[in-house]
Amino acid sequence: MEFIRRLLVVLCVTTCCVSIVSARSILQGSVEVLLNDAPENDESSSLSDSVSGYRHRLEHSTDIQAIRWSLRKLNADELCEFCDLIVPVIRILVEINDTARFEAALLFVCREYKKIAFDVCVGAVDEYKNAVLEIIVKSPLNNKGLCALAFKCDSQFNYPLLNWNVTIPDKLKPTPRPPQPPSPSAPKLTLLHLSDIHVDFAYKPGSIGDCGKPLCCRDGQPGANQTGAGFWGDYRGCDLPYWTAEALLKRIVEVEKDIDFIYYTGDLPPHNVWNQSRSDQLYSINTINQLLVTLFPNKTFYSAVGNHEAAPCNMFPTPSVRSDNITWLYQALADNWIKLGLSPDTRQSILRGAFYTTIVRPGLRLISMNMNYCAEDNFWLFINSTDPLEQLQWMVNWLQYAEDHGERVHIIGHHPPSSCLAAFSWNYYKVVNRYENTIAGQFFGHVHSDEFTVFYDEVDSRRPVSVAYIGPSVTTYSSLNPGYRVFTIDGYYPGTSYWPLNHRTVIMNLTESNIQNKTIFHDEYNARDAYELKNLYPTDWSKFLDRLQNNIDGPMMKLVAQYHRKSHASECNHNCRRALLCRLKSARSEDPHACDSIPPF
Repeated sequence: MEFIRRLLVVLCVTTCCVSIVSARSILQGSVEVLLNDAPENDESSSLSDSVSGYRHRLEHSTDIQAIRWSLRKLNADELCEFCDLIVPVIRILVEINDTARFEAALLFVCREYKKIAFDVCVGAVDEYKNAVLEIIVKSPLNNKGLCALAFKCDSQFNYPLLNWNVTIPDKLKPTPRPPQPPSPSAPKLTLLHLSDIHVDFAYKPGSIGDCGKPLCCRDGQPGANQTGAGFWGDYRGCDLPYWTAEALLKRIVEVEKDIDFIYYTGDLPPHNVWNQSRSDQLYSINTINQLLVTLFPNKTFYSAVGNHEAAPCNMFPTPSVRSDNITWLYQALADNWIKLGLSPDTRQSILRGAFYTTIVRPGLRLISMNMNYCAEDNFWLFINSTDPLEQLQWMVNWLQYAEDHGERVHIIGHHPPSSCLAAFSWNYYKVVNRYENTIAGQFFGHVHSDEFTVFYDEVDSRRPVSVAYIGPSVTTYSSLNPGYRVFTIDGYYPGTSYWPLNHRTVIMNLTESNIQNKTIFHDEYNARDAYELKNLYPTDWSKFLDRLQNNIDGPMMKLVAQYHRKSHASECNHNCRRALLCRLKSARSEDPHACDSIPPF
């Protein structure tokens, strides 16, 4: 999440900051902390001179004096300039073993910068400072590279250390065979997709919904003109109460009678990322998964790990990181996922990196990816981002095995590949191109809203080859109705494709539920009916994107924007619709030409 990225330099992490301020006095004060009471020796004198030089540059920089801290309107160039100034200072502090000054400067910012709650700021510093210091010291990237990666001020492709290629087996790619519709009488399977549950066990009805922290609805009494948190949940920066998540899951059990299996794509803990511990994360994981075991005793969940399962959030160390160990999480995931029906023979792979492969039905192989090893907010990748744990190469090997043995493959993960670091994202895209006949479905979460992306042939950019479905979240965070999705899949029979044939999204109307004091669910939409699609194959989705592109301000694009937000009222003007359409066409990150065909006005 962007909070962690934007306080990497100033606070080590960021979660939520929605106002724009001038930070000049704060930055100058922070540098003063580094200079005050410096002992008189050669090392400290050198440090003082260095810091004074950077302070001089700060004071006379026309850009830095207007650094913006807003999530949505922040000027990345200004942040990168400040970052490029301060990282050398941090390196000096580490070199002379005086990182206490760094922490003191951050705490000074916490005291002086009133737009971030003090406890959030201090918690963020405590959670991330050690990792950030180690990353700055050990990363082979120079200062500019670190800053460019952290704040997206430059293309990742401009940094050779970030670029790498996965190896595709030297076997001729089979002639593409687009999927064909099954006969109406062919067997079907029903797939439930759950993602981003984010249960907040501290949710308190009637508490403050606009609290100024990354996560609200937990404490305090609203003012005279404020509305307190709703019983069933809240559209503001709040996660889901346990009882609402339980009610939604019970509704699935009662109404969705024909579920054959479940894809479960991560993020169970809440968004209080400045104040979490391993025990907090384990409590969320164990409690929610036990609820699922109880409610779905005869169903198999095929799970993927989210970025919020780690403590600190997002931080998944690679094997080269010796100071942090994440085996505590992988052990818990292995135990829980096997309780949820996963085959015990997946344990060793889960313990290695929370990814695995297994057979779902005869001829249908599942590959579950730990997409945190490609995520931009996993700062450990700043040290080495080259195919961590060789996971993508592992996926290629299994896809080749599936092709050789006539299997179809579904891929699940938390982060969609479009949100990955560029090298991983483009390599993933290349792999999907190579194995287009084998990959029958991709299912991700993370973004909370309802999206899909179309993959195109790398040679013929007009020929669609695959589709990734990005499922709606169970949580309300932020300004969304709770939701889940049910897919109809081509079932098991000779020659089956196992492709998704249709999907239906169900939402809980939070406004109605809070007014009537009971959960109110609606079938929000059926994809084929609502979007007038003949099938849900790549060609159908590509033609649908063309229709949207030809009438961005028309009623169909309005419908897509409505469902994207899970039907919670929000206006989406022309620019908003164009941006959304661009997202649907961008299956890989940092693709400069994905949206060239969309009319600019």
